[in-house]
Amino acid sequence: MPNPLTALTQAGVSIWLDDLSRERLTDGSLADLVRDRHVVGVTTNPTIFAKAITGSDCYAEQIRDLALRQLDTDTALRELTTYDVRWACDVLRPVYEATGQVDGRVSIEVDPRIAHDTDRTVADARALWWLVDRPNLFVKIPAAKQGLPAITACLADGIDINVTLMFSLHRYREVIEAFWSGLEQAHARGKDITAIHSVASFFVSRVDTEVDQRLDELGTDQAAALRGQAAIANARLAYQLYEQSLDSDRWRALARAGARPQRPLWASTGVKDPRYADTRYVVELVGPGVVNTMPEATLHAVADHGLVPADSIHGSYPHARQVLDELAGFGVDYDDVVATLEANGVATFDASWDRLGTDLAHALTGTPSRQR
Repeated sequence: MPNPLTALTQAGVSIWLDDLSRERLTDGSLADLVRDRHVVGVTTNPTIFAKAITGSDCYAEQIRDLALRQLDTDTALRELTTYDVRWACDVLRPVYEATGQVDGRVSIEVDPRIAHDTDRTVADARALWWLVDRPNLFVKIPAAKQGLPAITACLADGIDINVTLMFSLHRYREVIEAFWSGLEQAHARGKDITAIHSVASFFVSRVDTEVDQRLDELGTDQAAALRGQAAIANARLAYQLYEQSLDSDRWRALARAGARPQRPLWASTGVKDPRYADTRYVVELVGPGVVNTMPEATLHAVADHGLVPADSIHGSYPHARQVLDELAGFGVDYDDVVATLEANGVATFDASWDRLGTDLAHALTGTPSRQR
């Protein structure tokens, strides 16, 4: 029997690491995961960078140089983070070449503080694309309402996009439309759309965290029986939407022009409730053509004791729909859940970026940082 990570890869799941730091790059541990753990991509976010930069001395020399150059905090942040992402892109470049540009990808997010400003999001995405200057980059744009036209505009420019912070099936439909529109505009401009790639990041575990809290407040055995079912059901129905999108005349026209599908990506796959199996958001969401980006602890858990099926999505759609219907019957408002999660997700990344900026400002000016 193949080991679990081999089985996951053979089932059509691309394994990405949801983490990056200068330490991983300098000590070669990222390269080790690529070689030994089937890792074929990396995702980052503002919280990951805040933890990496404030928790390591690896950045000290570069921060000293940035201070001597008297850069403002936002510019210094971009230099620090794009340096790491550029380096990671180089580590993953052989994978990018070997997979026909599909994997070997590294993602970096636009400034989360401008998630609700379309024009500034587009401008920041373009700046990141130019700054990193690697073909295997994904620029992450949050799937807030104002992010949808930004996604279209960037894809039309030929920028590869990772649509992030997605929780809602309705918003996923809008993201698919934005993806199609971007490719259509790129094609109309004469761009080679065979070279444009995108993934749509559907967040998983946070859905259970929010729904379980609401079920616990109900305080009944019937409600408790639904704990831990919402996130996987939601993601499986998202995969059904993905399949339906490929069976449309609009997509078929793009495919004839050489377009590649926007792959679903499962994000937030680390288990937050210790009562749940630590591999559940991986082994319960196995299907062809998906990406699962996982924290290193989850990656090692799957490698150690994951029971990976050939497919755990197909055939599950009726039950997944039933779960959401039963939740609605208990008064758990799906639309309110996903709206809350989207708002909280943007706010969390915004706060991480602000905290990191404050700490970096102290480092650049040589003033004491606040107590943690």
